[in-house]
Amino acid sequence: MKRFAIILNGCGSMDGSEIHESVSVMYAIDRNGAQYRIFAPDINQHQVVNHLTKEAMPEQRSCMVESARIARGEVSPLSELRMEEFDALVFPGGSGSAKNIFTYLLDGENFKVNEDIAGIIRAFHAAGKPIGAMCIAPLMVARVIEGATVTMGKDPKTSSIVEKMGGHALPTQHGEVAHDRRNRIFSVPCYMLESRISDIFTDADCMIQSMLHNM
Repeated sequence: MKRFAIILNGCGSMDGSEIHESVSVMYAIDRNGAQYRIFAPDINQHQVVNHLTKEAMPEQRSCMVESARIARGEVSPLSELRMEEFDALVFPGGSGSAKNIFTYLLDGENFKVNEDIAGIIRAFHAAGKPIGAMCIAPLMVARVIEGATVTMGKDPKTSSIVEKMGGHALPTQHGEVAHDRRNRIFSVPCYMLESRISDIFTDADCMIQSMLHNM
C-alpha cells in the first residue's frame, strides 16, 4: 500500500493550512486505497487570525497543536519524517502556509522557504518521489525545485513570480492536474480559483489519482 506524507502548518485558511484542502486530500488518499501520515513544523504560527472577523488576534498558537485539530491528534513533528518510509509528499495550501512555512504573503516575490520544509522537498525530489501541491503551495515548490512546472490556477501575479523564478506556470481549471513529468510534481488550483467545496475535493482526488498512477 502506498504511503503519503502530508505536511500541515495549522488549522484555518488565514493562519494555517486550509481545512477543506487538508481534509479533501486525506479523504482522497484513503478513498484511493493508500495511507497517509500527517506532519507539522514544531514552531509557532506567524499570527493568529479570527476567521469570523478576519482580524489578527494578540496570541500565539503552535503549528503542531493547531494541525492536530485537523489530524484528530495524529500529527508528528517534521523531525520524525523519514523520506524512505513514504512514496509521496503532499502540501495542502492556505494563506497561513504562505506565512508559516514560506513567506510569500510577508515578503512578496522575495519570499523564502522554511529550511526544514525545503530540505524535505529536495529529499523527495532527489529520490524521484512524487510531490503534490495544492492552491498556493505550488509557488513554494517552484521556489525550491528549479525549473518546476506548476499551476497557480489562473492567478496572474503568482504565475508571473513562478516564471521569474525560472519555472513554468500552467493555467488550469478545477479537475485539471499540472503534471511536471521531469520533476514529478503534481499541482492543482483549489482556492486559487473561485471554488465550491466540491471543487476542492475534485482537485484533491484528481491529484492523488494522478500521483498514484505515476508511482
